[in-house]
Amino acid sequence: MKINNQENTVDQRINKDIHTEILRRIKAAEAEHNVKVLYAIESGSRAWEFESPNSDYDVRFIYAHPTDWYLAVNLEDKRDVIEYPIVDEIDINGWDIRKALKLFYKSNPAFIEWLQSPIVYVDDQHFATKARELLPLIASSTRGIYHYLHMAKGNFREYLKKEQVPLEKYFYVLRPLLAIMWLEKYNEPAPIEFDTLRKLVADNTPLNEAIS
Repeated sequence: MKINNQENTVDQRINKDIHTEILRRIKAAEAEHNVKVLYAIESGSRAWEFESPNSDYDVRFIYAHPTDWYLAVNLEDKRDVIEYPIVDEIDINGWDIRKALKLFYKSNPAFIEWLQSPIVYVDDQHFATKARELLPLIASSTRGIYHYLHMAKGNFREYLKKEQVPLEKYFYVLRPLLAIMWLEKYNEPAPIEFDTLRKLVADNTPLNEAIS
């Protein structure tokens, strides 16, 4: 399977040694599972740009098997994810391309966020580009709103009702609420960077000051 992966230059937001280790683990996953990684990004708080000093590196990737792997009677029974335990704060796992595209067709908000991540580790210059071209046809604002509402409510119950609340956890509720505002206002996928979403409430001085 001849796919020419292009590794992105080191992102200044990611420690150089961590970046090197992430790429090493991606290559190790390719070798272990006989796959090619088409696209690998940072998700979670580091991509959202409000990580704390002890935040994990949430690496997510899309991969493809050799063609023969898909030409099997038991294809639907085959495992379509690659997962590893968190080691040294690096959380890395991926989806097979069929799983990714099935979820994309259903306007899966997580996959849509991956396509917009500002921190890219691997990009074959084809898969993600073509998927982004389909976003206007596939992305559902309604599904996105339900997703982010569920996320905001869940994070509120999990983190904000405790006696002591880590500051970062407020952003785990603020961000999905702002994403809902974006979807309602623009009817297009919400950007994942918090500062971009925050512009929606630029004229709300008390809220902006509280966020700062």
